[in-house]
Amino acid sequence: MRYGVPLDAIDIVGQLRTGLAARPVSAAGLAAVYRYRDADELRRNLSTLAAAKIIEEAGDRAICATGTGRALIAVMYRASAEAAAELWSAHRETVAELSELAGQLVVAAAATGGDAYAALAPPYEPPGASAGLLLHHRLAVLRYHRADAHAAAWQAAGHTAVTVRDLAAGPERERIEAETNRGAGRPYATLSAAERSRLVSGLTALPGEL
Repeated sequence: MRYGVPLDAIDIVGQLRTGLAARPVSAAGLAAVYRYRDADELRRNLSTLAAAKIIEEAGDRAICATGTGRALIAVMYRASAEAAAELWSAHRETVAELSELAGQLVVAAAATGGDAYAALAPPYEPPGASAGLLLHHRLAVLRYHRADAHAAAWQAAGHTAVTVRDLAAGPERERIEAETNRGAGRPYATLSAAERSRLVSGLTALPGEL
């Protein structure tokens, strides 16, 4: 337990922190981020966070962080910055370049992102944030651009969140994955071939899991 609530509820704050730190997260955004999760479980966790005064309603079923919630998010940001510094202290120039490239992708992805991406991006970036923290959060939100592309692909194929989870490997799954890759790749087309190469090689060289 942290802040008097179970860790699975605190995990929601962690997952939404890049959005909640700056603005309300809409009901559509919540539904998209947690499209594969049990809706009743999500509601219970949100109710728990509200009872602990970590989040509150912001109208139209959106949520926003309270003062307590923002303090919790600040702790999470500090922990992320410290972890990035510990892992990447020997790679400062590479991290700085990668952070710039990831920032370009975050901006470009807004044109094709869905509700999950809009909920979490652009990520809140505190003044004076390290390049390591910026890189970590920019990469984190880009995952949701891909998640939205995947959802668009399986929805176009006539699936629901339930049926696509049970879809066996085979031609249909391959078509969905191929369409996901096309959708997720659109922001990367805004980088030059050399920039994409530096992004891949740079990320591959960094220690730790990204």
